Amino acid sequence: MSRTQTLSINTYMLGIFLLALTLVAGSSSISRAAALHDKGFTDVVKMAKPAVVHIRVEKNVSQGGSHYDQQQDELFNNPFFERFFGPQFRQNPNTPNRERKQQGQGSGFIISKDGYILTNNHVVEGADKISVMLSDERKYTAELIGSDPQSDVALIKIQDGGKLPILKLGDSDALEDGEWVIAIGNPFGLSQTVTVGVVSATGRSSVGINEYENFIQTDAAINPGNSGGPLLNINGEVIGINSALFSRTGGYMGIGFAIPINMVKTIQNQLQNEGKVTRGWLGVVIQNVDENLARSFGLDKAEGILVSEVQTGSPAEDSGVRQGDVILKLNGTTLVDVADLRNRVALLPPDSVAKLDIIRSGKQKTIDVTIGERPGDPRQLGKKDNGKSSLEQFGLAFQDLTPELAERLGYQEKEGVIVSQVDPGSPASSAGMRPGQLVEEVNKQLVKNVKELKQAIAKSDDKNRILLRVRSGNFSQYVVLIAE
Repeated sequence: MSRTQTLSINTYMLGIFLLALTLVAGSSSISRAAALHDKGFTDVVKMAKPAVVHIRVEKNVSQGGSHYDQQQDELFNNPFFERFFGPQFRQNPNTPNRERKQQGQGSGFIISKDGYILTNNHVVEGADKISVMLSDERKYTAELIGSDPQSDVALIKIQDGGKLPILKLGDSDALEDGEWVIAIGNPFGLSQTVTVGVVSATGRSSVGINEYENFIQTDAAINPGNSGGPLLNINGEVIGINSALFSRTGGYMGIGFAIPINMVKTIQNQLQNEGKVTRGWLGVVIQNVDENLARSFGLDKAEGILVSEVQTGSPAEDSGVRQGDVILKLNGTTLVDVADLRNRVALLPPDSVAKLDIIRSGKQKTIDVTIGERPGDPRQLGKKDNGKSSLEQFGLAFQDLTPELAERLGYQEKEGVIVSQVDPGSPASSAGMRPGQLVEEVNKQLVKNVKELKQAIAKSDDKNRILLRVRSGNFSQYVVLIAE
């Protein structure tokens, strides 16, 4: 046999060997996928179900004609409230003045053998009594350890003499789009309901649900009552807390949102140790850099976060951050968008030192910033003494109308700014304004974003009075706000 024939045979045999390896690997993946559908989900559910709890809350409220009661009825009749609890709390305006019990329900999951349970803030907020039922029908009265409305996370605790089942917390940063996930909860009071789907996207912000958003989006069915329950990976680890759903009907429409567990871990530790959450704070007004801004600031491409304003007396000002700086990285991590920077800064401990990689006047540099503690109402700080009217005196907060918000709220062909918060008892509240409305004009001047809105208010001759044109759905009306 010639040397050429020998080499040909060896090459042929090597090809057969590599093909066999590929087939084995492929069949292994197929077998794993088949096993996952066959037994993987059921094994995870059997392991996880005992640690998933059904939460019921009660609150004693007095229904009557007071301004506070009217505000509460307006809240319970708001579709934003119904997306969490369902329509069962809708108030009848003709109900006579009397005290009644308001009831709600949701889900949660046990994270320690001594009874700590994670859930959503909106599930237990304002409750006079919190009841917890396990999958084996054991019932407990729970204590609220602490809650964080800004992230919609709450920590409660039950007392049990034995060892409670627990769920292991995973790593939400390791999630990939298309990964299988399992949601367990109590939608519509149907205990221990299991749904399966995939991770549709991660890092969802500007959804308009919480102040701090970094949602996992999933197509695993999440309905009212699922709130507070776990979102699990195929290893049975919690990678998120089911929080909300996108719906035009009140029911599941293929889009659900979960709070990533890595964000929750930091919040949970603070709630457990301090009973409250302390957040890091820089004190800057920031915006995403688009192509037009990139050209204007001499950047090679649209990247980073532009500092459009540095608040007076803020940690950013004290650390040398300047208006016009473009922030690229925080502690070596490349920033995705405005929400990414806000979330990462918020999780840093006050008085810690962080490194910002920035572009200033076309040159890259790294500066150290000392993180401050986020004040209870940051709108009260950083005001420049320039005579401008401030939004807080009217009890309003706004955010830009993003394509996602326009789609969700039905403002696809409109321009303006979204009302993100209305303070109870404020002039805006008294005038009937509510979150989700679209402000199209300020003092008869069209506004397209928050910056233009503030500029229009600043030009007002009467700093304590503004005229707004406010849209709700297909109708708009003028509203006059007068600061007290």
